[in-house]
Amino acid sequence: MTVYHFIGIKGSGMSALAQILNDMKYQVQGSDVDKVFFTQKPLEQKGIPILSFEKENIRQGQTIIASPAYNEKNAEIQAAAELNMEVHSYPHFLGEFIQNFTSIAVTGSHGKTTTTGLLSHVLGAARPTSYLIGDGTGKGKEESEYFVFEACEYRRHFLNYHPDYAIMTNVDFDHPDYFKDVSDVFQAFQEMAMQVKKAIIACGDDQHLQELNAQVPVLYYGLSEDNDFYAKDIRTDDQGTHFDVYVRSSLYGSFTIPGYGSHHVLNALSIIALCHYEEIELETVQAQLKTFQGVKRRFTEKKRKDQILIDDYAHHPTEISATIESAKKKYTNKDVVAIFQPHTFTRTKAFLDEFAASLSEADHVYLCDIFSSAREKDGQLSIEDLQDKIPNASLIKEEEMDVLQKHEKAVLVFMGAGDVQKFQTAYEKTL
Repeated sequence: MTVYHFIGIKGSGMSALAQILNDMKYQVQGSDVDKVFFTQKPLEQKGIPILSFEKENIRQGQTIIASPAYNEKNAEIQAAAELNMEVHSYPHFLGEFIQNFTSIAVTGSHGKTTTTGLLSHVLGAARPTSYLIGDGTGKGKEESEYFVFEACEYRRHFLNYHPDYAIMTNVDFDHPDYFKDVSDVFQAFQEMAMQVKKAIIACGDDQHLQELNAQVPVLYYGLSEDNDFYAKDIRTDDQGTHFDVYVRSSLYGSFTIPGYGSHHVLNALSIIALCHYEEIELETVQAQLKTFQGVKRRFTEKKRKDQILIDDYAHHPTEISATIESAKKKYTNKDVVAIFQPHTFTRTKAFLDEFAASLSEADHVYLCDIFSSAREKDGQLSIEDLQDKIPNASLIKEEEMDVLQKHEKAVLVFMGAGDVQKFQTAYEKTL
């Protein structure tokens, strides 16, 4: 039996795929840099060997899977070339692997990680299901019927996939280092739509997704009654959000989710639509939606004294607005304090005004220095450029976190895709 060797195994998708193959009883190992990443913990728990990059790790008979982050400058990729061994890119390998199952790709500019996690939680209770989530979580079942996976649009990676189904949550301009504008983003989703084999579940409240052309049925969900699946009578209490779902004007059922905010209702609607199409039992869907605990770094909460601390991956203006909305709807009598670390100079420059507008929805704003990407040298931009656009925004450094103690009984939301967690950790130490 072949050994699956992952070059860059600590990447979130790579880690998840390695876990899946390991669960399916394949022999798995990988290599990466020595820096510690949260994605390696589940690998270590499963006893999957993590090696340093060395030419000697590459041997005949292996199946080699490489992260897109590494190229021919990597010693192991060089060794594979010398041995005339094929190196499979992660997206290409995954595209081949999913053909063994009824595959469901979850994609969209925002919400795909949470939606993938939610679908895995619901479908996995009804049928044997394997899943790959973009937060580094992966689970494999040897006799899986379904394979649920997060499909990223960045650099059009998702065009490596020809899934049976695709859930499309929204189309928005992001990744300005790659996409030219929102039309370029939509064109990528349009190309993806043409590769889907059975049906597309798309958010009909999104004006771009309304323009999709496909060779398979497109089922629309949303809050508008123009959609095939829509939610009505949305209400919240301390148990979460409750709503009724109608399928083409006929009442289908009542549902409860633990999350707050319209984006959580939309995510749930996409799952309900997919499960309805696949004839999954209504009672199972209702029960599973009610018990979903979320995914890593998506509104992850802690209570410290009289404050609520939230860690969230939000790094785009649309996501920031959604996260602040969730906090305000869940904690109606508390101030919401945003601690935000912009992710990449490119994104910060492209969305400077939009960041200012979305952050201004919080009661207080603290800004951390811009987290630069490995693809950027520097930026002709500073955090002060964003501060100038937000009334009463303050700059904050890691050693100054004790200032947050003055926001007694508030919700502190730490947001960003870089290393904003270090600011939360520093603050917790002051307590």
